[in-house]
Amino acid sequence: MNNSGKFETNRKTWNAKVAVHAESEFYEMQNFRNGKTSLNKYELDAVGDISGKRLLHLQCHFGQDTLSLARMGAKCTGVDISDEAIKLAKRLNAELKLDASFVCCNVLDTSEYISEKFDIVFTSYGTIGWLPDLKPWAKMISVRLKPGGFFYIVEFHPIAWMFDYSVSPPVMKYGYHQKEAIYEEYEGTYADKNSKMVSKEYGWNHSLGEVITSLSEVGLYIEYLREHDASPYDIFPGLLKNKEEMFALPNKMYPLIFEVKATKNSTTKAVES
Repeated sequence: MNNSGKFETNRKTWNAKVAVHAESEFYEMQNFRNGKTSLNKYELDAVGDISGKRLLHLQCHFGQDTLSLARMGAKCTGVDISDEAIKLAKRLNAELKLDASFVCCNVLDTSEYISEKFDIVFTSYGTIGWLPDLKPWAKMISVRLKPGGFFYIVEFHPIAWMFDYSVSPPVMKYGYHQKEAIYEEYEGTYADKNSKMVSKEYGWNHSLGEVITSLSEVGLYIEYLREHDASPYDIFPGLLKNKEEMFALPNKMYPLIFEVKATKNSTTKAVES
C-alpha cells in the first residue's frame, strides 16, 4: 500500500507543531539552552557512557535529545520527516556550538541519505506509531548499525494506544493488532492542549510482538524487553505523579512505557537496502 499521502499529512502537521512546541512549557527551551538535558532516566540508564560513540537518532523532532546526547560526548546524527523541525535543530546546534548533524527525510528512507555505520541507533517516545510497517524500519536499523553496536528504543506501551482519548473518559476503541491506519483530527497538541493549531494525523498500532519479531528477524539479539508503570510525561488522562516525579495510572492497570535494547553481533548480516 502506498502511504505517501498519509506521510505528507503527518509531515505538514509536524511542521505546524514545531513553533508551538518550541514555545511550550513542555519542551522547556530556555532551560535546555542553559544546559538542562531533555533525556529521562530510562534512556540515560540504558545508553550509559557514550563518549566518542557515533549515534543515529531516529525521528528526532527538533533535536533536543540529539543535542543532549551530543553534550554527553557522542557524535550524533538526527533524522526527522519535518523540514521545519530540522531547520530548528540546525539552528540550536549552531547556537549551542555542538557538532551534531541533521537530515530531513522519512525515517524509512534513512539509508538513502546516510551511508555511515553507527555504534548506537536510538529512538524514543511517540515514534513507531507513525510507521505502517516495522519490517523496513528494523532492516534499516540493522544496516546502519556497526557490528557490536546496539539499538535502543523507549516508547509508549501499545496498550495505551488502544484508547480513544478524544472522549472523556477514554474508551478502548482500537485493536492491539490493528493493521489499518488510525486517523485523528483535533485542536491542539500534546505539548500545548490550548493551542489553536489543528493536528491531522495518521498513526498505526504495533504490538510488542511485532516490535520484537521485526528486530530479531534482521538478526539483532534482544538483550531485554522491559515494561514500566510510570511515564516521564503526563500525556494520558488521569495520571498521578509519584515520588520519582513520574506519572502512573492510580490502579496501575497496565504499563505505560516499554524499553527494548538489541545488539548487532559481528556475525549478523543485514540485507543492504
